[in-house]
Amino acid sequence: MNQDKIKEKLLAIEDAPLEFSLIFSGKKSSKVNGLYKPETREIILHNRNFQPDDAGQNLLLYTAIHEYAHHLHACSHGGKLSARAHNTEFWAIFHALLEKAEAKKIYRDVFSVSPELIKLTELIRAKYLKNNGELVKEMGKHLLKAHDLCTSIGVRFEDYVDRMLRIPRTAANMAIKMFEYDLAPEVGADNMRFLAGIRDSDERKVAETALIKGKSPDTVKIQVRGKDSEEDPVLRLEKEKTRLEKTIVTLNKRLDEVKRELGEKKRS
Repeated sequence: MNQDKIKEKLLAIEDAPLEFSLIFSGKKSSKVNGLYKPETREIILHNRNFQPDDAGQNLLLYTAIHEYAHHLHACSHGGKLSARAHNTEFWAIFHALLEKAEAKKIYRDVFSVSPELIKLTELIRAKYLKNNGELVKEMGKHLLKAHDLCTSIGVRFEDYVDRMLRIPRTAANMAIKMFEYDLAPEVGADNMRFLAGIRDSDERKVAETALIKGKSPDTVKIQVRGKDSEEDPVLRLEKEKTRLEKTIVTLNKRLDEVKRELGEKKRS
């Protein structure tokens, strides 16, 4: 495939709001297979990294789709990218492009060609992801019972979690929510934690269904939350400003305490 053919395939997957160029560097790189320059809207592929066989050309197309995802990501932000290019929004765009490319037979699903890998995937999902999810959910059931017992004898549940179980309170609370929300263990404990953080029951169900149907976690997060507010540089700086102001107040308070204690020590 030449560079014009690859660009044609990318546009067939999804059209781009802003024009871009796709260039073969004619070089081999040990660091990256390709890169995207948002300033000039250039996708550069190190074409000598790829073999001329079918597998090599499929990998070349995969790299092109990856860099094209950066371009579309930039398009959605007025042609600019933040310093953190590989964020949740990017991965959601990239995974969506791969799904479209596979559906249109432009890109070959690389995970379906190995029967051994398919079998191993089924084992990991059934024996580990689902079992782990079931264990954490069951722990949530028992933690909820422990909460009620602590209340009945007049002790703080948080103190029980801290000193008896010696686990983070957030982990205990998440496990309880997993049980109370009756989350599907087949999505795995990590995805269950994400789902437990969604307050709206309808949104939570939509997200859970999407995960069960095979959508990537990043794709689902974007569907539920919309574009990350962290992508807005103004909001990001405002949040950082607030954090810094709180830290300064805390440090000044502690500095006053140290000065007072130091003065008392010198007088005694």
